[in-house]
Amino acid sequence: MGEAIKGRGSSRALPGRYAVTVREKADDGWHDGRADGDGFEDAVEPLLRTQVREEIARSTISRNTSPDIPFSQSVNPYRGCEHGCSYCFARPSHAYIDLSPGLDFETKLSAKSNAAELLRRELAKPNYQVSPIALGINTDAYQPIERKWRITRQLLEVLAETRHPVSLITKNALIERDLDLLASMAQDNLVRVFFSVTTLDNHLAAKLEPRASAPHRRIRAMRTLSNAGVPVGVMFAPVIPWVNDSELEAVLEAAHGAGADSAGYVLLRLPWEVAPLFRDWLQTHLPERAEHVMSTVWNMRGGRDYDSGFGTRMRGQGAYADLLARRFALALKRCGYGDNDRASLDCSKFRPPQAPTRQGALF
Repeated sequence: MGEAIKGRGSSRALPGRYAVTVREKADDGWHDGRADGDGFEDAVEPLLRTQVREEIARSTISRNTSPDIPFSQSVNPYRGCEHGCSYCFARPSHAYIDLSPGLDFETKLSAKSNAAELLRRELAKPNYQVSPIALGINTDAYQPIERKWRITRQLLEVLAETRHPVSLITKNALIERDLDLLASMAQDNLVRVFFSVTTLDNHLAAKLEPRASAPHRRIRAMRTLSNAGVPVGVMFAPVIPWVNDSELEAVLEAAHGAGADSAGYVLLRLPWEVAPLFRDWLQTHLPERAEHVMSTVWNMRGGRDYDSGFGTRMRGQGAYADLLARRFALALKRCGYGDNDRASLDCSKFRPPQAPTRQGALF
């Protein structure tokens, strides 16, 4: 277990499962733990600043055939996410680029500077099949570094120009910046925005997702978009037993009051390196509940940290999971969400961009 680091969700740089070497600090007793200029620079931990490198990506659209995911195409403008959510299911993806799913995932980020150009080329292909694109899944498209890099804005401009349907899910009120594009696309049923709201408690949110917008700002942003005609929904995700599960009804009610017309939830997922990182988080911030939380997780996951089976991975199994599903259904009805059907986005208005040419002018 590590010590809490202000502004970060992880407390250590857990090695990825593909790491060739692993480094650990050890005190051999030959110095007193102070940085004295004689080779003991690591004795004092450096300030963990966010590092962003430019990445020239080779492709932009990721495709999946998972039966329990409501989209077949997604685009991620960044690798890693500065929000620092301790439970993020995407953390293990950093292991593929030889970085830690722990602190590296939230401090060593990549910005795909050519993402919009690649997207335009992909959409211009004669055999491209139109299907709504989910913008920002393995990363939050509106994390803080988007203020400077504006890659999400560039991608939205391409999608708006080509009248391509898109959905977004975010924890950041920065999405209000792009209201001009979103409102225009909404008029043609080309966009839907979901806000992930894990808790309404600012103190808990600061521990769970330290660099995401505060819960009340997400609710306010939801209302801003809804008032502008942009369809919005809420995702209560993840549901963490004995941590935020008691807030399910309150979150759905607050979101509906801000204009949300649909809602969903996802049970805590702990694949690969996420499990030890989340256990560290529990021991650091809620040690008195840690055993109870993990015991309930195991009961819903067949005695394991995680069950990756389609269908069950999002909802879990057993008495707790069944109770949660019933509470969710009742909350939908009581708040007035209706049948909670998500209207299909319009794919018929798509206009392929002009295919780029490499041939220069003859005269």
